[in-house]
Amino acid sequence: MKQLTKAEEEIMQVLWALEKANVKSIIEQFSDPKPAYNTVSTIVRILESKGFVDYEKQGKGHVYFPLVAKESYSNQSINKLVDNYFQGSFKSMVSFFMKKNDINMKELESILKEVNKKEK
Repeated sequence: MKQLTKAEEEIMQVLWALEKANVKSIIEQFSDPKPAYNTVSTIVRILESKGFVDYEKQGKGHVYFPLVAKESYSNQSINKLVDNYFQGSFKSMVSFFMKKNDINMKELESILKEVNKKEK
């Protein structure tokens, strides 16, 4: 799966939330200053060429929808992060975030509960 640029990822976040949208609806989800119509339209077409979105014709326009699930992309992105910055070790990643982000014991216990659920 290809990696997305920041702009592409922002558009995907909107499409994942809306499930289906035309360019105008996508733009409406952004705060001011909103991106230009042509900019969003171009990015959506790039996402289509990368295989992340497809469209249905609706009147004179198109309604776009994601082909890649948010969870799949998130999983791939996290794995790439772990591989590139933590030598493939989730333990190193968690340790890093504990040191840098002051995770308290309650949060750590919650994380461990989730891990234990997955192992069962």
